[in-house]
Amino acid sequence: MKDQSVEIRVVPALDQIGAREWDACACPEAAEGARPDDPFTTYRFLKALEDSGSVGTGTGWQPQYLTAYLGDLLIGVAPMYVKSHSQGEYIFDHNWAHAYERAGGRYYPKLQIAVPHTPATGRRFLVRPGFEDAGFSALTQGAVQLASDNKLSSLHVTFCTEAEADRGEALGLMRRKTQQFHWHNDDYADFDGFLATLSSRKRKNIRKERAQAQAFGGTIRTFTGDDLRPEHWDAFWRFYQDTGARKWGTPYLTRAFFDIAQDTLRADMALVLAERDGRWVAGALNFIGAQSLYGRYWGCSEHHPCLHFELCYYQAIDLAIRLGLKRVEAGAQGEHKLARGYLPTATWSLHWVGDPGFADAIGNYLEAERAAVDEEIEVLTEYGPFKRAQIEEQE
Repeated sequence: MKDQSVEIRVVPALDQIGAREWDACACPEAAEGARPDDPFTTYRFLKALEDSGSVGTGTGWQPQYLTAYLGDLLIGVAPMYVKSHSQGEYIFDHNWAHAYERAGGRYYPKLQIAVPHTPATGRRFLVRPGFEDAGFSALTQGAVQLASDNKLSSLHVTFCTEAEADRGEALGLMRRKTQQFHWHNDDYADFDGFLATLSSRKRKNIRKERAQAQAFGGTIRTFTGDDLRPEHWDAFWRFYQDTGARKWGTPYLTRAFFDIAQDTLRADMALVLAERDGRWVAGALNFIGAQSLYGRYWGCSEHHPCLHFELCYYQAIDLAIRLGLKRVEAGAQGEHKLARGYLPTATWSLHWVGDPGFADAIGNYLEAERAAVDEEIEVLTEYGPFKRAQIEEQE
């Protein structure tokens, strides 16, 4: 397959591409040692998923990395997977799958361009600077052609950027709009500066929650970089297993992922742990990008009032302010985040469906869904905790 002399290739393992080549497309801003904009599309993160068995045989996420070459030069890559289910995606198509199969079709396997198990917005078509048009077009059309040639039901690109959604729609893919909750840093000097922008009632409630959480009888500490130790992951694994079992049946990430993360990802991670009577009793894991803090996982072995809010939301805001980051992305779902300063924010995905009739039905559904999401964002923002003038400024 070629697009203006660009050749599309698919490889089943990242080591067939190499870290330098992948990251030249995924995070060129980090070439001189700077922090990547998106920690989840770096070679080291995706390789940790692969090497730990968190993707691959038996997981429903079979790597088929998409690459675009102009001669011998790699100009674009995309983290693409053959999916045998719709778990770990967070922009879900379960109803589409059920309808497709009720009509006699075979929905799985399908193609997914995404970061597995990660509801964080970022570029999905990772193109080397200077080749944006040719690389994006080749990767997009190549993925569609692969799905069509292999008679797969569909292709899905989840948590892409709005700019990618615009360009993908122009190339014939269907755009989907969803929403999640993000906290935005208005150059606050500290947490009290953020609180000053809230209505009196919401400000008092947050202070009350933080006081309740801090009274759990122990201490809260944040570890990142070389402060992280293997014993911290031993504790967090217990928390993560409990949360994973309750939410998903089985955890998405394997224990080996956290061992690899200690070696290759600790500079990208911030682990907030609560200790009581000499034992770690709760933890929240964040990833750090150049502009954003990404809240990912939480778990506990003891229940204490408001400790979840403190570790997941308020400690994340504190850390983002200290690091000068522009936002905190708190993950999927959770309208309870609204009262804690996290506002509804649009997220995007792109979809291709091979069957024309089914594609038309989904297209109509997506049009109605976009209108509903727009209304939901407007209503939820009105119920946000900020003073009226602050809301108008953010809009």
